[in-house]
Amino acid sequence: MGRGRARPLRVGFLPENDCAPVVAAHEFGWFEHYGVRVELSSEASWKHIHDKFHLGLLDAAHAPASLPFLMSLGLTPEKHPCVAGLVLSLEGNAITVSRSLTRQGVVDAATMGEHVRRERGRRSFTFGVASPLSPQYFLLCQWLRLADMPHSAVRIESAPSEQLFPLLKLGYLDGYCAGEPWGSVAAQAGVGECVATSAQLAPLHPEKVLMVRREFAEKRGEEHELLLAALIHAGYRCGQPGDNAALCGRLAQARYVNAPADCVAPGLAGADAGQARPLHAANVFYRTRAHEPSAAKAAWITGQLYDFLRWAPRPAGLDGVFRPDIYRRARRLVSSELEDGPRAPREGSKAGRRLACLV
Repeated sequence: MGRGRARPLRVGFLPENDCAPVVAAHEFGWFEHYGVRVELSSEASWKHIHDKFHLGLLDAAHAPASLPFLMSLGLTPEKHPCVAGLVLSLEGNAITVSRSLTRQGVVDAATMGEHVRRERGRRSFTFGVASPLSPQYFLLCQWLRLADMPHSAVRIESAPSEQLFPLLKLGYLDGYCAGEPWGSVAAQAGVGECVATSAQLAPLHPEKVLMVRREFAEKRGEEHELLLAALIHAGYRCGQPGDNAALCGRLAQARYVNAPADCVAPGLAGADAGQARPLHAANVFYRTRAHEPSAAKAAWITGQLYDFLRWAPRPAGLDGVFRPDIYRRARRLVSSELEDGPRAPREGSKAGRRLACLV
């Protein structure tokens, strides 16, 4: 950070496994390595992130990939133009149903649909997601459509991620779609079972992004790009199986995900290795150009929003939310030899000069 900017950047995150790049950059020194000072803030829900962005209490946040679109379009309580110059993770979600349902034969969407039709007129079913119109919501709705359920039989409610498991345990929910470790927590407690993952429903879909206000990206572009460079570096490390043990230990802490390490681990096992783990919602942090906020990733989000909102005509402001140009500038600040670990920019290089002017 520059001498004239003593305040650290305030970065919010949600308590799910896919906050790993943010946590790793903070815990293992990658923010410092790239010359940015960061203060992390655990946020209970997307609404806390939304409200703190509105009040100017956060500079950046680990957020559902749809949230910068929703805020930019004014589809949330407060409208703010936002951008995402980095995709933090792909996939990583699981649909979990109660053990009561699995004991009655529910093992997938088809058997869920059969069960609901048998119970029609006797009861309704309630499923949970952490945020409306998020990738998790889209996946849950896709799964429910595969189940071919009567619309009147199903209700979807929103609750913070860490509250979904206790709500399932208490019987207020019949199932939920959430990022890890909240599927593994339910499974290991004997309360629920995973019946689908985002890898099965929408392979390599964008899940979380690093969201900032557009004015922040424009006025503090150098800091923003160095912040992204640190997260690209951290995301690469999060994708290395050899780093899983240390990463699980940090994520499990109460100030981060606040879950048992053996529940955090399944979602990280095989991350970025391309392994077929159908009942583990592994995150993709780096492979398949995961970090790039490409037009294809933006199109997946906007296509889902169109399906639900039925825009006519297409609203203005969609095309400038995902910013591959910002990503490319940040990526140039990171060593191209990531297999050996990104190195600090060379003294005298363009990246080195930009870093030097901020420290």
